Amino acid sequence: MPPVDEEVCLIPDNDPSPAPFGALAPNAAQAVVISLARRTRLKRGAFRPMLSRLVNLLRAGPVDVEYQGASFRFHHQASATERGALFNPDYNLEELEFLRQHTPASGVFVDIGANVGTYALVLARHVGTRGTVIAIEPHPVTFARLSFNNTASAFTQVRLVAAAAGPTNGDLMIETDGDNLGASHIVMGTAARGAIRVPSWRLERILGDAGVAKVDALKIDVEGFEDRVLTGFFKDAPKALWPRAVVIEHLSRDEWQEDCIADMRRRGYVEAGKTRSNTLLLRG
Repeated sequence: MPPVDEEVCLIPDNDPSPAPFGALAPNAAQAVVISLARRTRLKRGAFRPMLSRLVNLLRAGPVDVEYQGASFRFHHQASATERGALFNPDYNLEELEFLRQHTPASGVFVDIGANVGTYALVLARHVGTRGTVIAIEPHPVTFARLSFNNTASAFTQVRLVAAAAGPTNGDLMIETDGDNLGASHIVMGTAARGAIRVPSWRLERILGDAGVAKVDALKIDVEGFEDRVLTGFFKDAPKALWPRAVVIEHLSRDEWQEDCIADMRRRGYVEAGKTRSNTLLLRG
C-alpha cells in the first residue's frame, strides 16, 4: 500500500467545491444564541440538541466558527461532538489540557478516531509547524469535514489518514446508528444496511508510513474498538513508539474483548485522571 499521506489514500468530499470558510459564519441571531449558550448553563449537554434546532431554524446548515484556536465548519445538527464544541468553549477541556501538558512544542500527537478534528487541530496549533499530528478517521463524510477544517485552519503539520486503525492490515465495515455521525463504529459481525467498507491498518504501520519514531501523546475514541487497536500495538511495537500520555474513551468498555486499560497498567502506565467519558494515563 502507498504511504498514508499520499492523495490516493484520501477519500474525496461529497461536495467537491464547498463554500470557503467564513461564508457560513453565524448570522446575528445565531451569534446571540451561541454566545448565550457559551456564557451560561445552556452549554451543558442536555440543552445542546434544543439549541442546535434553534440555530438551524435561524439558518439551516452548518456554521463556521473558531474553537480552541482552530477553524471549524460545524455540522451540529447530526453530530454530538460538533454540537458540544459549538456551544461549550470548555468542551473536553480537561482532556485537551492534559494532552497539551504532555505534548511539547514540535512534538508528535496521534488522534485515533479524529472525527472532525476537535482534538487533532487543537493539538496541531499547540505543536506548531515543526510538530506532527496524525489524524486517523475512516468515515468518508467525517473525513471530508476533518479535511475541510484542517485546510481552513491552514495547518501543514497534520497528516490525514482516511482509514481505521485496526488489529490487521485490510479492511473493516463501519456503520452509524441514528443521526449521530460521530458515533460511527466498527462492525465485526453482520453489517447493517448502509454500512461502509473502509481500509484498516495497524497503528504501527500508520506510524511507520508517517515516518514517526516516537509519540508524545495519543487520544483514542473508536466506540468500543479501542482494545483491538491498542492491545496488539503495545504487544508488537517498540517501546520507543509507546506514547507518554494517553486519553482513551471508556464509555464502551463493555464491548472490549480485552481490558486494554488494565493491559496498559501492566505495561507501566498509571491513571492520571478520569472524566465522564475518558481515562487519562501516563507512562511511568
